[in-house]
Amino acid sequence: MSQTTPSSSSSRKPYAIGAGVVAAAVLLGVVSYTATKPTEPAEPAGTGSSAVADSSAAPRAGVYPELEKYARRDAGDPLAVGRADAPVVLIEYADFMCGYCGKFARDTEPALVRKYVDEGTLRIEWRNFPIFGEESEGAARASWAAGRQGRFWQFHKAAYAEGAKEKGFGADRLTELAREAGVPDLARFSRDLNSAAARQAVARDQEQGYSLGATSTPSFLVNGRPIAGAQPMGTFTDAIEAAKREAAK
Repeated sequence: MSQTTPSSSSSRKPYAIGAGVVAAAVLLGVVSYTATKPTEPAEPAGTGSSAVADSSAAPRAGVYPELEKYARRDAGDPLAVGRADAPVVLIEYADFMCGYCGKFARDTEPALVRKYVDEGTLRIEWRNFPIFGEESEGAARASWAAGRQGRFWQFHKAAYAEGAKEKGFGADRLTELAREAGVPDLARFSRDLNSAAARQAVARDQEQGYSLGATSTPSFLVNGRPIAGAQPMGTFTDAIEAAKREAAK
């Protein structure tokens, strides 16, 4: 399993870009994730460095209109929270085996929900982006299966709880997490988890992440503004506020 050094704020795994990926999208991804600069001072050792498009200059600086189209805004999407017509959409590409994804899920995401989702400004859309092998894939499909019964976010919370990753995501553990998440029909959960539909849904999310050039988890888009890594709350607040101001024009 690929791991980062302690100073990294994201988990990385190299991949080969397939010939089917549109060249322009690959270029856009490279630009989005390399032509960035920090907006926050470096965090204490072990928490990581910043990698985010500038949100403190002009509101559209570091924003790529092509990437805004990645938001699905499907009102029936069980892997999303917030109004489908919210002015700002945060898309998260993440892996349940990723420690920094867990940090974001525990420390930052709940605060974003309270501050922006609950009052209608922000919508958060999850994308399964498993990069650490078989157990990552299994956990991604399990989260999708839990979502089929309206329990995705409860599964997400259980899977990202402190110490959950260390227990692994084998078959029995996934069932245990589903039970903890309150999934009502565990037999259906098991069928959905192992279905072709689950594999297709995860593959669709993966392909979207790869097409925009994401190579690490967690990776984010905020109305077309890329953010890489489990950044401080202020980084997300700045990006959301800038997107909100632009959307109000």
